[in-house]
Amino acid sequence: MDELGDACGPAVPSPLTDPARLTSLRQVMTGAAPDEAFDRFASLVKRMLGVPVALVSLVDDLRQFFPGQIGLPEPWAGRRETPLSHSFCQHVVDEGVPKVFPDARIYAQVRDNLAIPELSVVAYAGMPLTDADGRTLGSLCAIDTKPRAWTKDELAILTDLAEACASELRLRIARAVADEARRHAESAQAQLAMLAELTEAFARTLDIDAGMRLLASGVVPRLADWSVVTLAGEDGAVRQVAGAHHDPARKADVDRLTELMAARLEPMSLQRSGATVRDGSQPLLTDPEMRELADRLGTASYVVAPVTTPVGQRVLGSITLVNGPGRPAFTEADERTALDIARRAGLTIDNTRLYRKQRHVAEVLQHSLLTELPKIPGVELSARYLPAQDGAAVGGDWYDAFAQPDGSIMLAVGDVTGHDIEAAAAMGQLRNLVRGDAYARDDEPARLLSRLDLAMRGLNMGTAATAVLARVSRAGAGFAVAFSNAGHPPPLLLRPDGTVEVWWERPELLLGLVPRPGRTTHHRTIPAGSTLVLYTDGLVERPGQVIDEGIAELAQTLREGAGLSGDDLCDLLAGGGVRRPDDIALLLIRVL
Repeated sequence: MDELGDACGPAVPSPLTDPARLTSLRQVMTGAAPDEAFDRFASLVKRMLGVPVALVSLVDDLRQFFPGQIGLPEPWAGRRETPLSHSFCQHVVDEGVPKVFPDARIYAQVRDNLAIPELSVVAYAGMPLTDADGRTLGSLCAIDTKPRAWTKDELAILTDLAEACASELRLRIARAVADEARRHAESAQAQLAMLAELTEAFARTLDIDAGMRLLASGVVPRLADWSVVTLAGEDGAVRQVAGAHHDPARKADVDRLTELMAARLEPMSLQRSGATVRDGSQPLLTDPEMRELADRLGTASYVVAPVTTPVGQRVLGSITLVNGPGRPAFTEADERTALDIARRAGLTIDNTRLYRKQRHVAEVLQHSLLTELPKIPGVELSARYLPAQDGAAVGGDWYDAFAQPDGSIMLAVGDVTGHDIEAAAAMGQLRNLVRGDAYARDDEPARLLSRLDLAMRGLNMGTAATAVLARVSRAGAGFAVAFSNAGHPPPLLLRPDGTVEVWWERPELLLGLVPRPGRTTHHRTIPAGSTLVLYTDGLVERPGQVIDEGIAELAQTLREGAGLSGDDLCDLLAGGGVRRPDDIALLLIRVL
């Protein structure tokens, strides 16, 4: 027989094992459970053909199931299934044609079938039950316990009933396919929503550790039973790990696992290659303690997706999704989703790291441009700089304080338009111009600002700025203050008795617009123990509020902080470091 098979070519696969047929069959087969509609078809066959047994038989590659039956003896009636050793219907499926046996005991194809002695099958007539593509899923059959000559009318009736029964099967398959398509669509929509939610949540934070925790918890339990997110350093070694489990009771195990992974996990081949792993046959971790923890958490299947940069595909880390034994294994669709999540995470992490580097450079630049306040006997100096909340941690606001050779103290606070790197560069130029011009001169502040105007125009700086320039010097038991204001908010004075003065003066033009030689110097005398406050408009401007109201609120806050040290008063006036839409520079001098 083997030689004959070789001579005739390979054997033709049986329809019984056809994957497409089995897939179609699974859409309607609910195992050995009875089905009311198919029981009615069996009853119709019994009544119309006058047979003792009728079956709706669905046949897979190992067994046949009877969702509809009448007349079977026990235990078969209760079981509603038999192995193929007891099946005549398998031949209907295998050949795709009706099978009719007046006396099965004399037909070589079925005479040894165990259905004859155990189910008392003698006469058999079975018609194919087909799906919409013509694949035979089973048979509607009539059975007699004695020999029977099937008439044409009986076979015609059985054929018509089989077609009606097949129509019911096709409707159910179509409904099942539609339901599955709907579920896939809903799942895809849910996954898209999850992706959008994770992307938005991750992008909202500039804290990578917080973003990793959001990512790890965001995929659980929607995509996995538990998850681990790892990020590697430049050397490929794991530096940061976050994890989450759908069961809060497993938090301790997850925390311990992430702790061990951060400490022990070596650079993985995945991280070097950027490959994706979807497997459950190999251990997820090789370290004994980590493997024990992972086993307790459940590792029936897992997906590991690389987190890569959008440019250059440099591997930053990985996202591991894990399902336990009670959940289906991951599919290719799950793998694609994991890759999409990892891709989005890589983009966000890369952008965050780039932003933090730029921010660090900007902060270094800003601090290099701001003065380190000098230690001057008889006065207490305090200052704060707060960048704009949406800026690059750098801007055009500045403060400066330095002692002149005669012992006077020069104070400057200014605001170059903008709060970016260009504004900071212009601010640095202005600060240096003021310092260089004012250090050795005893000119009044108005003349200094007028010369600054000329310098800005002559040097083509192409920017505008507001500023207050003040000189503080001893005058008897008190202090003399001379100041000039170029379009800047007015200075505030906190007197020793707790009263506050707002030094309103007629507004004068900003610096850098039109050179103005006739600027005004204003003079005040203040007692020892007074605190002079210079600040930029970011401290007093609010959306929907006129600046005068903001200045009045700042004056009230200054009153309330009358007993504070200079540093504490700075913190109070600056709002405790709360970030605002604009830069803030704040300079206090307390004369003792």
